[in-house]
Amino acid sequence: MNPKKMRIAVVGAGIGGLTIAIALKKHGIDCQVYEQTAELREVGAAVALSANAMRFYEKWGLGGEFDKVAYEVSALIYRDAKSGRVIGNHPAGAAYRERYGYRYIGIHRAELQKILFTEVGMENIHLNKCLSTIDDSGDCAVLHFKDGSSAEADLVIGADGARSKVRELMLGYDDYLYAGYTGFRGIVPIEKVPNLPDPTAIQIWMGDGCHIVHYPIGGARSGDVNFFLVQRDPTPWPHREWIAPAAEGEHLKFFSDWHPAILEMINSVTLDVRWAMNYRMMLGRWSKGRVTLLGDAAHAIVPHHGQGANQSIEDAVVLADCIADMGASSLSDMQKRYERLRHGRARKVVHASVTTGDMFHLPEGKNRDHRDARMGSKEAMGHHLDWIHGFDASNFAEPNDRQGGTWM
Repeated sequence: MNPKKMRIAVVGAGIGGLTIAIALKKHGIDCQVYEQTAELREVGAAVALSANAMRFYEKWGLGGEFDKVAYEVSALIYRDAKSGRVIGNHPAGAAYRERYGYRYIGIHRAELQKILFTEVGMENIHLNKCLSTIDDSGDCAVLHFKDGSSAEADLVIGADGARSKVRELMLGYDDYLYAGYTGFRGIVPIEKVPNLPDPTAIQIWMGDGCHIVHYPIGGARSGDVNFFLVQRDPTPWPHREWIAPAAEGEHLKFFSDWHPAILEMINSVTLDVRWAMNYRMMLGRWSKGRVTLLGDAAHAIVPHHGQGANQSIEDAVVLADCIADMGASSLSDMQKRYERLRHGRARKVVHASVTTGDMFHLPEGKNRDHRDARMGSKEAMGHHLDWIHGFDASNFAEPNDRQGGTWM
């Protein structure tokens, strides 16, 4: 099948969906993106993009656009939640670029999406297209939307995120599972946190059963700090929706005795929404018929490694390369190649994210002492980060394979 003649439909105009549209465009392959919302917007505050994702945006000539709205973080710092003691301080910035070749940045999701949809072109993005069903029984796949319209495609790419309708249609049921964590998100102007140490760094403050991660976002002059409070909560999530209202001050019962700089941060904004962290089991196959999954739709993970968006970008690059390289191969062969190249990598990152969450929340004792010693070690941190941040998805190989995985 000639990929340049294929009709490709991408469901979802989030980071993964827009990235594969750009990646296909770079190969001279057209696609149409269908987004359920009436306007392009991202749920959530911000995202950190590491070198394994930024390498592609830079190679595609988008670096200048990121210069305007992104913030290159200065370091990765781990701290004790109550005392503020530095457990590990690992330079980013120039040192990170020298090690991995590309930047480590924080950016508001809306700004990232604006860069991406501008590159895709709004003429290729169809809004207010909420997917209802996919009929794959004929000569092509037919997407039916709730507004009564439909679209035909030779390949449907489900890039519709962790709450994927495409995945649900493939399986016949919604298979999400509660991960046992809840969180609060917020953005504060830097002038509201004058006592925050090292505000230009990505920092993770760790306590017993809780942690907070924060990092700068926006252009170098904007000075906003994005944060995410996470609490281990094994009791079942009581709500049907993944996001639920929170009572005023509800977050403080988990963090009231933390360092004053953290209290200053989390009291500077209203936190009235609580997020459940859900995930999905890894499927043996990400494709069925003319339908293929990408990113969180294929392997939704907890955010403890900050790799959800980055893995979606890796998926998009590899799937686009596989489509472009199809030649005389069948669609099924192409899908199997994509899965073969991505499944092991995604599985390792999913596992690492889960174990990292457990590691952040350790109570006092020898395991926490062992964790702190490793986090303070440059060599150990290299082993922990290199296999993720130094990975080049376009090489179709996984370097440093023995270095991946867990902490303890």
